[in-house]
Amino acid sequence: MLMSTTTSSFFSSKPLPLHRIPPLSRPQQLSTQYANIFTSNSKAWVTKTTIKASSSESQTVSVAPSVESASDVVRSFYGGNNGHDLGSVEELIAENCVYEDLIFPRPFVGRKAILEFFNKFIDTISKDLQFVIDDISNDDSFAVGVTWHLEWKGKTFPFSKGCSFYRLDVVNGKRQIIYGRDSVEPAVKPGEAALVAIRGVTWLLQRFPQLADQL
Repeated sequence: MLMSTTTSSFFSSKPLPLHRIPPLSRPQQLSTQYANIFTSNSKAWVTKTTIKASSSESQTVSVAPSVESASDVVRSFYGGNNGHDLGSVEELIAENCVYEDLIFPRPFVGRKAILEFFNKFIDTISKDLQFVIDDISNDDSFAVGVTWHLEWKGKTFPFSKGCSFYRLDVVNGKRQIIYGRDSVEPAVKPGEAALVAIRGVTWLLQRFPQLADQL
């Protein structure tokens, strides 16, 4: 009871007064009602637990259920791709997710389009080619950054370094990916020539501002 009261005080704006909690010696029944209530202040999905001391008296407190962390969802996402298990990946992607792979001209919009792309991707590679996470952020519940590379049977694959960003949200009680972006190491590395190109483009835009409308 004391643990439920403490949890209620943390997640509820109006904590249950201590003097109204029934004594432990009285008959009690616990019934749990899952209500997908999203609180904007704590960004926590809560579970409503009704504590009944008798048929005529009941009080409701709120506790937080376990929701998989954002970084764990992203790790599972990579694991599913490595195992060519699109069934497990499907559950991690929101219905209206937007995914950008910067080597493609347009983003993939919607779970169906994203899974079709992943299906083509895994059909072209062997399970011996694996994503290996180098570093992943863990502090944010709704955004995750990842650096990674590819390995072939444990050996680093050439030109395979990448970094990705994912935004997540809780949908129907599950944390899912609602946006993703991949940036992959280019096979051709122009070096300082890239700076020359950027300098040339900015000079043109300064000289002919109307060109900016064509960007």
